[in-house]
Amino acid sequence: MLASSSDISRLLDRVAGGDRQAFADLYEATAPKLYGIILRILRRRDETDEVVQDVYVKIWQRAGDFDPARASPITWMATIARNRALDEVRRARVATVSDDIALERAADPARSALGDVEASEDRRRLEVCLDALEGERGSLVRLAYLDGLSRQDLADRFGQPVGTIKTWLHRSLKQLRDCLTA
Repeated sequence: MLASSSDISRLLDRVAGGDRQAFADLYEATAPKLYGIILRILRRRDETDEVVQDVYVKIWQRAGDFDPARASPITWMATIARNRALDEVRRARVATVSDDIALERAADPARSALGDVEASEDRRRLEVCLDALEGERGSLVRLAYLDGLSRQDLADRFGQPVGTIKTWLHRSLKQLRDCLTA
């Protein structure tokens, strides 16, 4: 049974202080709701079980970030669940596309050893250029363009406004282009 908003807020406060019993009570009070949200997005119980576990780990780690002035506690938790489930959908989509490309290459009789070497060299140059970006910009670009995270997801992860993330991506892509054409 879902507890009241004030009960959940109190539990989150206690969880932020490391109270394991409060965490168990929070899980019992909110898991059915969050499980339902995640299951509707993923449509597979095995994946849903894993994502629910990840969501509660994140809630345990970030309980101190909850601000009742910004959202109700269940809305805050549901947002974490929804975003994590959508991340899983994006990852699955990227993995499927990568698998499809690998299958196409494996079955391509016109593929040459020289082409493989050139592609490998291009990949190495890209990695060097990504590593040369300042701070965490290389990670930011990888998460955005390889893992498919949205600007909002990146803003949440890096603790920056969406506009800043957009600017960082734009500047990073320009630096990559300059590095790759040098």
